[in-house]
Amino acid sequence: MQKRRFGRTGWEISEVGYGMWGLAGWTGSDRKETDDSLDLAVESGVNFFDTAWGYGEGLSERILGELIKRNPDKKIYAATKIPPKNRQWPSRPEFALKDVFPADYIVEYTEKSLQNLGTEQIDLLQFHVWEDAWAEEDEWKEAIQKLTKEGKVGAWGISINRWEPDNALKTLETGLIDAVQVIYNIFDQAPEDNLFPLCRKLDIGVIARVPFDEGTLTGLLTKETKFPADDWRSTYFVPENLNASVDHAEALRADIPAGMTMPELALRFILNNADVHTTIPGMRKLPHVRSNVAVSDGVRLDAAVAEQMKAHRWDRQPTKWSQ
Repeated sequence: MQKRRFGRTGWEISEVGYGMWGLAGWTGSDRKETDDSLDLAVESGVNFFDTAWGYGEGLSERILGELIKRNPDKKIYAATKIPPKNRQWPSRPEFALKDVFPADYIVEYTEKSLQNLGTEQIDLLQFHVWEDAWAEEDEWKEAIQKLTKEGKVGAWGISINRWEPDNALKTLETGLIDAVQVIYNIFDQAPEDNLFPLCRKLDIGVIARVPFDEGTLTGLLTKETKFPADDWRSTYFVPENLNASVDHAEALRADIPAGMTMPELALRFILNNADVHTTIPGMRKLPHVRSNVAVSDGVRLDAAVAEQMKAHRWDRQPTKWSQ
Protein backbone atom coordinates (compact mmCIF):
# COMPACT_ATOMS: atom_id res chain seq x y z
CA MET A 1 0.00 0.00 0.00
CA GLN A 2 1.38 3.37 -1.06
CA LYS A 3 1.11 6.26 1.41
CA ARG A 4 0.68 9.97 0.71
CA ARG A 5 1.23 12.99 2.94
CA PHE A 6 -2.20 14.35 3.88
CA GLY A 7 -1.56 18.05 3.40
CA ARG A 8 -0.42 20.14 6.33
CA THR A 9 -1.56 17.54 8.86
CA GLY A 10 1.61 15.67 7.94
CA TRP A 11 -0.20 12.33 8.30
CA GLU A 12 1.01 9.53 6.06
CA ILE A 13 -2.23 7.95 4.93
CA SER A 14 -3.03 5.09 2.58
CA GLU A 15 -3.81 6.35 -0.91
CA VAL A 16 -6.68 3.87 -0.98
CA GLY A 17 -8.86 4.53 2.02
CA TYR A 18 -12.15 2.97 3.09
CA GLY A 19 -15.52 4.65 2.59
CA MET A 20 -18.05 3.46 5.18
CA TRP A 21 -21.31 4.85 3.77
CA GLY A 22 -22.25 1.45 2.38
CA LEU A 23 -22.81 0.19 5.92
CA ALA A 24 -26.07 2.15 6.02
CA GLY A 25 -28.47 3.28 3.31
CA TRP A 26 -27.42 0.60 0.85
CA THR A 27 -28.94 -2.86 0.77
CA GLY A 28 -26.91 -6.03 0.90
CA SER A 29 -24.73 -5.31 3.94
CA ASP A 30 -23.83 -8.24 6.15
CA ARG A 31 -22.21 -7.35 9.48
CA LYS A 32 -19.76 -10.25 9.65
CA GLU A 33 -18.72 -9.72 6.05
CA THR A 34 -18.33 -6.01 6.79
CA ASP A 35 -16.07 -6.67 9.79
CA ASP A 36 -14.02 -9.22 7.83
CA SER A 37 -13.61 -6.70 5.02
CA LEU A 38 -12.53 -3.98 7.44
CA ASP A 39 -10.01 -6.33 9.07
CA LEU A 40 -8.59 -7.34 5.70
CA ALA A 41 -8.27 -3.69 4.73
CA VAL A 42 -6.20 -2.98 7.85
CA GLU A 43 -4.05 -6.05 7.21
CA SER A 44 -3.53 -4.78 3.65
CA GLY A 45 -2.22 -1.41 4.80
CA VAL A 46 -5.36 0.74 4.70
CA ASN A 47 -5.15 3.24 7.56
CA PHE A 48 -7.71 5.91 6.58
CA PHE A 49 -11.39 5.24 7.25
CA ASP A 50 -14.15 7.71 6.40
CA THR A 51 -17.51 7.53 8.14
CA ALA A 52 -20.23 9.90 9.36
CA TRP A 53 -22.81 10.11 12.12
CA GLY A 54 -25.40 10.17 9.36
CA TYR A 55 -24.48 6.65 8.25
CA GLY A 56 -26.98 4.75 10.35
CA GLU A 57 -27.27 7.44 13.04
CA GLY A 58 -23.91 6.55 14.55
CA LEU A 59 -23.83 2.83 13.64
CA SER A 60 -21.05 3.22 11.09
CA GLU A 61 -19.02 5.23 13.62
CA ARG A 62 -19.46 2.50 16.24
CA ILE A 63 -18.32 -0.14 13.75
CA LEU A 64 -15.20 1.93 13.11
CA GLY A 65 -14.67 2.35 16.84
CA GLU A 66 -14.70 -1.43 17.25
CA LEU A 67 -12.16 -1.76 14.43
CA ILE A 68 -9.86 0.71 16.19
CA LYS A 69 -10.16 -1.30 19.43
CA ARG A 70 -9.29 -4.51 17.58
CA ASN A 71 -6.07 -2.92 16.34
CA PRO A 72 -4.46 -1.16 19.33
CA ASP A 73 -1.00 -1.54 17.81
CA LYS A 74 -1.88 0.23 14.54
CA LYS A 75 -2.60 3.90 13.84
CA ILE A 76 -6.00 4.07 12.17
CA TYR A 77 -7.06 7.54 11.07
CA ALA A 78 -10.75 8.09 11.76
CA ALA A 79 -12.55 10.69 9.67
CA THR A 80 -16.19 11.37 10.43
CA LYS A 81 -18.78 14.08 9.75
CA ILE A 82 -21.24 16.29 11.60
CA PRO A 83 -24.73 15.89 10.09
CA PRO A 84 -26.62 19.08 9.16
CA LYS A 85 -29.01 20.04 11.96
CA ASN A 86 -31.87 20.44 9.46
CA ARG A 87 -31.07 16.95 8.07
CA GLN A 88 -30.98 18.27 4.51
CA TRP A 89 -28.44 16.70 2.16
CA PRO A 90 -27.09 18.58 0.29
CA SER A 91 -27.35 22.08 1.68
CA ARG A 92 -28.83 24.85 -0.43
CA PRO A 93 -27.77 28.49 -0.85
CA GLU A 94 -30.79 29.79 1.04
CA PHE A 95 -29.92 27.82 4.20
CA ALA A 96 -28.64 29.85 7.16
CA LEU A 97 -25.67 28.63 9.18
CA LYS A 98 -27.70 28.88 12.40
CA ASP A 99 -30.10 26.27 11.04
CA VAL A 100 -27.41 23.87 9.86
CA PHE A 101 -24.31 24.19 12.06
CA PRO A 102 -24.91 26.41 15.14
CA ALA A 103 -22.02 26.36 17.63
CA ASP A 104 -23.71 24.34 20.36
CA TYR A 105 -24.76 21.75 17.80
CA ILE A 106 -21.18 21.40 16.48
CA VAL A 107 -20.03 20.71 20.04
CA GLU A 108 -22.92 18.29 20.69
CA TYR A 109 -22.17 16.13 17.67
CA THR A 110 -18.44 16.18 18.29
CA GLU A 111 -19.19 14.61 21.66
CA LYS A 112 -21.57 12.07 20.10
CA SER A 113 -18.98 11.01 17.53
CA LEU A 114 -16.27 10.74 20.19
CA GLN A 115 -18.54 8.44 22.19
CA ASN A 116 -19.35 6.30 19.15
CA LEU A 117 -15.71 6.00 18.12
CA GLY A 118 -14.52 5.39 21.67
CA THR A 119 -11.50 7.66 21.18
CA GLU A 120 -10.21 10.72 23.01
CA GLN A 121 -9.76 12.65 19.77
CA ILE A 122 -11.36 12.59 16.32
CA ASP A 123 -8.55 12.70 13.78
CA LEU A 124 -10.59 14.50 11.11
CA LEU A 125 -14.04 15.97 11.71
CA GLN A 126 -15.84 17.22 8.61
CA PHE A 127 -18.94 19.27 7.98
CA HIS A 128 -21.19 16.90 6.04
CA VAL A 129 -22.58 19.72 3.87
CA TRP A 130 -21.40 23.26 3.23
CA GLU A 131 -22.17 26.67 1.74
CA ASP A 132 -19.29 29.02 0.96
CA ALA A 133 -21.51 31.94 2.01
CA TRP A 134 -20.82 30.85 5.59
CA ALA A 135 -17.09 31.53 5.21
CA GLU A 136 -17.12 34.85 7.05
CA GLU A 137 -19.46 33.87 9.89
CA ASP A 138 -17.78 33.62 13.27
CA GLU A 139 -19.95 31.01 14.99
CA TRP A 140 -18.51 27.92 13.33
CA LYS A 141 -14.97 29.31 13.56
CA GLU A 142 -15.17 29.86 17.29
CA ALA A 143 -16.67 26.41 17.85
CA ILE A 144 -14.02 24.51 15.93
CA GLN A 145 -11.14 26.48 17.45
CA LYS A 146 -12.50 25.70 20.93
CA LEU A 147 -12.78 21.98 20.16
CA THR A 148 -9.27 21.91 18.69
CA LYS A 149 -7.86 23.69 21.72
CA GLU A 150 -9.55 21.13 23.98
CA GLY A 151 -7.86 18.33 22.01
CA LYS A 152 -11.11 16.75 20.89
CA VAL A 153 -10.46 17.22 17.17
CA GLY A 154 -7.14 16.92 15.39
CA ALA A 155 -8.07 18.44 12.03
CA TRP A 156 -11.14 19.93 10.35
CA GLY A 157 -12.61 19.28 6.93
CA ILE A 158 -15.50 19.99 4.59
CA SER A 159 -17.39 17.40 2.59
CA ILE A 160 -18.34 19.45 -0.46
CA ASN A 161 -21.82 19.11 -1.94
CA ARG A 162 -22.19 16.90 -5.02
CA TRP A 163 -21.16 18.63 -8.26
CA GLU A 164 -20.31 21.92 -6.48
CA PRO A 165 -16.49 21.75 -6.17
CA ASP A 166 -16.15 25.55 -5.99
CA ASN A 167 -18.56 25.86 -3.06
CA ALA A 168 -15.83 26.01 -0.40
CA LEU A 169 -13.05 28.11 -1.91
CA LYS A 170 -13.56 31.18 0.30
CA THR A 171 -13.84 28.98 3.36
CA LEU A 172 -10.51 27.32 2.61
CA GLU A 173 -8.90 30.75 2.48
CA THR A 174 -9.81 31.27 6.18
CA GLY A 175 -6.97 28.92 7.08
CA LEU A 176 -9.18 26.94 9.47
CA ILE A 177 -9.88 23.97 7.19
CA ASP A 178 -7.28 21.22 6.83
CA ALA A 179 -8.99 18.91 4.35
CA VAL A 180 -11.70 18.69 1.72
CA GLN A 181 -13.69 15.71 0.54
CA VAL A 182 -15.02 16.06 -2.98
CA ILE A 183 -16.49 13.90 -5.71
CA TYR A 184 -13.71 13.26 -8.20
CA ASN A 185 -13.64 10.49 -10.78
CA ILE A 186 -13.33 9.92 -14.54
CA PHE A 187 -16.64 11.71 -15.12
CA ASP A 188 -16.37 14.38 -12.39
CA GLN A 189 -13.15 16.18 -13.27
CA ALA A 190 -14.25 19.72 -12.37
CA PRO A 191 -12.27 19.82 -9.06
CA GLU A 192 -9.15 20.08 -11.22
CA ASP A 193 -10.20 23.58 -12.36
CA ASN A 194 -10.11 25.61 -9.14
CA LEU A 195 -10.32 23.42 -6.04
CA PHE A 196 -7.20 21.31 -6.47
CA PRO A 197 -4.91 24.24 -7.33
CA LEU A 198 -6.09 26.08 -4.21
CA CYS A 199 -5.60 23.00 -2.04
CA ARG A 200 -2.10 22.64 -3.45
CA LYS A 201 -1.35 26.28 -2.63
CA LEU A 202 -2.72 26.05 0.92
CA ASP A 203 -1.41 22.52 1.57
CA ILE A 204 -4.90 21.13 2.23
CA GLY A 205 -5.58 17.40 2.26
CA VAL A 206 -7.79 16.06 -0.54
CA ILE A 207 -10.11 13.07 -0.22
CA ALA A 208 -11.62 11.89 -3.52
CA ARG A 209 -14.98 10.30 -2.87
CA VAL A 210 -17.39 8.40 -5.17
CA PRO A 211 -14.56 6.92 -7.28
CA PHE A 212 -17.00 4.63 -9.09
CA ASP A 213 -19.71 7.27 -9.62
CA GLU A 214 -22.09 5.46 -7.23
CA GLY A 215 -21.60 2.27 -9.25
CA THR A 216 -21.63 3.50 -12.84
CA LEU A 217 -17.87 3.09 -13.18
CA THR A 218 -17.99 -0.54 -12.12
CA GLY A 219 -19.45 -1.20 -15.57
CA LEU A 220 -22.14 -3.41 -14.08
CA LEU A 221 -25.19 -1.17 -14.40
CA THR A 222 -27.61 -1.52 -17.28
CA LYS A 223 -30.64 0.53 -18.26
CA GLU A 224 -32.78 -2.20 -16.67
CA THR A 225 -30.99 -2.10 -13.29
CA LYS A 226 -33.36 -1.60 -10.36
CA PHE A 227 -32.62 -1.10 -6.67
CA PRO A 228 -34.84 -1.96 -3.67
CA ALA A 229 -37.04 0.89 -2.44
CA ASP A 230 -35.07 1.15 0.82
CA ASP A 231 -31.76 1.50 -1.02
CA TRP A 232 -30.53 5.08 -1.49
CA ARG A 233 -29.62 4.33 -5.10
CA SER A 234 -33.28 3.81 -5.98
CA THR A 235 -33.82 7.57 -5.68
CA TYR A 236 -30.50 8.50 -7.30
CA PHE A 237 -30.63 6.30 -10.38
CA VAL A 238 -33.92 7.61 -11.68
CA PRO A 239 -34.39 6.80 -15.39
CA GLU A 240 -32.98 10.16 -16.49
CA ASN A 241 -29.76 9.53 -14.57
CA LEU A 242 -29.50 5.78 -15.08
CA ASN A 243 -29.81 5.98 -18.86
CA ALA A 244 -27.25 8.76 -19.17
CA SER A 245 -24.87 7.06 -16.73
CA VAL A 246 -24.94 3.76 -18.62
CA ASP A 247 -24.36 5.61 -21.91
CA HIS A 248 -21.28 7.33 -20.49
CA ALA A 249 -19.93 4.07 -19.07
CA GLU A 250 -20.41 2.34 -22.42
CA ALA A 251 -18.54 5.14 -24.18
CA LEU A 252 -15.65 4.62 -21.78
CA ARG A 253 -15.28 0.91 -22.58
CA ALA A 254 -13.44 1.59 -25.82
CA ASP A 255 -10.68 3.41 -23.93
CA ILE A 256 -10.05 0.80 -21.23
CA PRO A 257 -6.50 -0.55 -21.67
CA ALA A 258 -6.14 -4.24 -22.43
CA GLY A 259 -6.03 -6.37 -19.31
CA MET A 260 -7.60 -3.70 -17.12
CA THR A 261 -11.12 -3.60 -15.72
CA MET A 262 -13.28 -0.50 -15.58
CA PRO A 263 -13.08 -0.28 -11.75
CA GLU A 264 -9.29 -0.55 -11.90
CA LEU A 265 -9.13 2.21 -14.50
CA ALA A 266 -11.44 4.34 -12.34
CA LEU A 267 -9.12 4.06 -9.34
CA ARG A 268 -5.93 4.48 -11.37
CA PHE A 269 -7.34 7.66 -12.91
CA ILE A 270 -7.76 9.16 -9.44
CA LEU A 271 -4.42 7.99 -8.09
CA ASN A 272 -2.73 9.38 -11.21
CA ASN A 273 -3.42 12.86 -9.81
CA ALA A 274 -0.85 13.92 -7.21
CA ASP A 275 -3.30 16.50 -5.83
CA VAL A 276 -5.37 13.62 -4.41
CA HIS A 277 -4.10 12.13 -1.16
CA THR A 278 -6.60 9.31 -0.77
CA THR A 279 -9.69 7.91 -2.42
CA ILE A 280 -12.39 6.13 -0.43
CA PRO A 281 -14.21 3.37 -2.30
CA GLY A 282 -16.86 1.47 -0.38
CA MET A 283 -15.64 -2.06 0.28
CA ARG A 284 -18.24 -4.28 1.91
CA LYS A 285 -16.97 -7.55 0.46
CA LEU A 286 -13.58 -9.25 0.66
CA PRO A 287 -13.02 -9.43 -3.14
CA HIS A 288 -13.60 -5.66 -3.35
CA VAL A 289 -10.95 -5.02 -0.70
CA ARG A 290 -8.45 -7.22 -2.53
CA SER A 291 -9.05 -5.69 -5.96
CA ASN A 292 -9.11 -2.08 -4.77
CA VAL A 293 -6.03 -2.38 -2.57
CA ALA A 294 -4.14 -4.07 -5.42
CA VAL A 295 -4.35 -0.85 -7.43
CA SER A 296 -2.04 0.85 -4.93
CA ASP A 297 1.13 -0.52 -6.53
CA GLY A 298 2.87 2.71 -7.48
CA VAL A 299 2.20 2.19 -11.20
CA ARG A 300 0.71 5.23 -12.91
CA LEU A 301 -1.46 5.38 -16.01
CA ASP A 302 0.18 5.55 -19.40
CA ALA A 303 0.30 9.21 -20.47
CA ALA A 304 -1.76 8.54 -23.57
CA VAL A 305 -4.48 6.81 -21.53
CA ALA A 306 -4.51 9.66 -19.01
CA GLU A 307 -4.98 12.10 -21.87
CA GLN A 308 -7.85 10.03 -23.30
CA MET A 309 -9.68 10.27 -19.98
CA LYS A 310 -10.13 14.02 -20.39
CA ALA A 311 -12.67 13.32 -23.15
CA HIS A 312 -14.89 11.51 -20.64
CA ARG A 313 -15.36 14.54 -18.41
CA TRP A 314 -19.09 14.93 -17.69
CA ASP A 315 -20.07 18.20 -16.05
CA ARG A 316 -23.38 17.95 -14.21
CA GLN A 317 -25.53 20.33 -12.20
CA PRO A 318 -27.22 19.49 -8.89
CA THR A 319 -30.84 18.53 -9.34
CA LYS A 320 -33.69 17.13 -7.24
CA TRP A 321 -32.45 13.53 -7.45
CA SER A 322 -28.73 14.22 -6.98
CA GLN A 323 -28.62 14.33 -3.16
